[in-house]
Amino acid sequence: MRAVDEVVEQPATPEAETPPVAARWRRADLWAPLSYLAIAVVVMIQLWISPSGRVLSSNKDDHGFFLYVFAHGERVLFHGANPLFDDRMNVPDGVNMMANTTVLAITIPLAPITHFFGPGLSMVLALTLGLFGTATAWYWVLSRHLVTSRVAAWIGGLWCGFAPSLVSHANAHVNFVSQYVTPFIVWQVLRLREPGRAVRGGIILGLLVTLQVFINEETLLFTALALGAFVVAYAAMAPRNAKRDARHFLAGLGVAGVTAGVLLAYPLYFQFTGPGSYHGQPFLPDKYSTDLLSIGAFARQSLAGNAALTRHLSVSGTEDNTFFGPVGLAMIVVSVVVLWRSVAARAAAIAGLVLLVVSMGPALKVFGWNSGIPLPFGLVSKLPIIDLVSVTRFGMVAATISGVLLALATDRIGGWPARRRRWFQVGLVLALVPLAPKPLPVIAADPLPAFLTEGTWRQYVAADRTLVTVPLPEVTTGRGGMRWAALTTLEYKSPRGYFMGPVDPPEDETGSWNAPRRFTSDLLWRVREYGVPAALTDADRAKIRNDLIFWRAGVVVLIPDSRNGDALLTTLRDALGEPRMVGGVEVWDMRSLPVPPEE
Repeated sequence: MRAVDEVVEQPATPEAETPPVAARWRRADLWAPLSYLAIAVVVMIQLWISPSGRVLSSNKDDHGFFLYVFAHGERVLFHGANPLFDDRMNVPDGVNMMANTTVLAITIPLAPITHFFGPGLSMVLALTLGLFGTATAWYWVLSRHLVTSRVAAWIGGLWCGFAPSLVSHANAHVNFVSQYVTPFIVWQVLRLREPGRAVRGGIILGLLVTLQVFINEETLLFTALALGAFVVAYAAMAPRNAKRDARHFLAGLGVAGVTAGVLLAYPLYFQFTGPGSYHGQPFLPDKYSTDLLSIGAFARQSLAGNAALTRHLSVSGTEDNTFFGPVGLAMIVVSVVVLWRSVAARAAAIAGLVLLVVSMGPALKVFGWNSGIPLPFGLVSKLPIIDLVSVTRFGMVAATISGVLLALATDRIGGWPARRRRWFQVGLVLALVPLAPKPLPVIAADPLPAFLTEGTWRQYVAADRTLVTVPLPEVTTGRGGMRWAALTTLEYKSPRGYFMGPVDPPEDETGSWNAPRRFTSDLLWRVREYGVPAALTDADRAKIRNDLIFWRAGVVVLIPDSRNGDALLTTLRDALGEPRMVGGVEVWDMRSLPVPPEE
């Protein structure tokens, strides 16, 4: 049996690279991907019914952001826009797209779909293919290199692609759902130990790393840390083998580093030093961390999940990063016991445990209660790069490694007596069935007004003007404005937006989910939040006028049925005068305002 210990611990030979003819094509290799595709469609089915008319209710803000991201990809391919920077949102400053999770390796290939059918279809397609592709990629690597049983490989792919962590991130997180490059990165790293593969293997790995950067850098960081922990643990337990393979391994890593470094030098330079770059996150590391009890609980989107209980154990519906269930957790432990003689399997288990502990943040949290017990993450939380990560997401690594261990253990028990094998199989069923994913919940989104669909906006917004929606596009307050801009594939420019950028450059370049504060944005946020019209002075009206000039406003539009819309309307009337009803929306013509010169 080609278990993981044989694959990793024994020197590879050229003959080992060619699988037996019988293993190249089996019926399972067709049915496994089809089953994954069916499950992925079930998870996303409610969004498939109306991709542009519905919004994922557990993550409405990021849904709007990723619609914007797909619209940007369309502009890159069809309008020659800069892939690393966008000047259509947050006018006049723009958005550093490399410093945001803009999944360029997905949005640009799907740009034709976005162009002809809209970003809503591209987004639901990307989420579905992300779940399907992640499961299929792990099935492929497991079945070709680590296990002989197709059932074992199917179970591994099922867990890695549809674990509660992936299903929860399917709530609009296209970047985290799309992990189909990760298994090939892992396998290429393990193959670097083979003699004669330093150049070829290093180049392939460098190309895969480059591709992953344009899907999700956080996943790449997690993968690198997990592999690092695996290598250290393996070397400590099998120093002779590690010493034997070190020269080939390090040479391959060097080639991979050079390859990726050459290809990524400018994009990463732009990300960390270009316009709109930032440092750190707008929250403390202990705000989003893994609760100890979440490890054995059920996620809200699992068949056995209870949303009311899960809310006490998870920061949001998109961050159920562990939630293995009680039997699932027990089966992970059993799998480690089954594989204990394999040094490589033990090293993988250690790597998963290390990242799981890291995901708990600087202090242990139990059912929402901060125990104050210090944890290792507190020692590294302020390191560069680490300070850009939401710490609970390290738990996704433990989830993926658990799927690999389950597959290896399922393969290993194939030689057991029937009775012992049956007990293990029963345990797998009891673990997997309660974790089966439910369709993600959605809500209906307001249709675009005729002002947009009929193109009336064009007479107000010339090439150098913007369309200012109220509420302004902000995190938690401007989903309508972001969605309007995205569904029109960024044909018009908008001020502000929901994205990551510096909070107040150049004085404060800490990361923020909003554009730098201005008088008008703060005022309109308060009105929308509290429902009290602003009592404006002449000085206030002058500040509002100056902000509209700064934003290069051509027209101000009140989004219908906004929260506290009457208070917003009263405030805008006081500031700008009486609106006109045009194409189903109330508008204020701002074309008489001067346009500041472009810098």
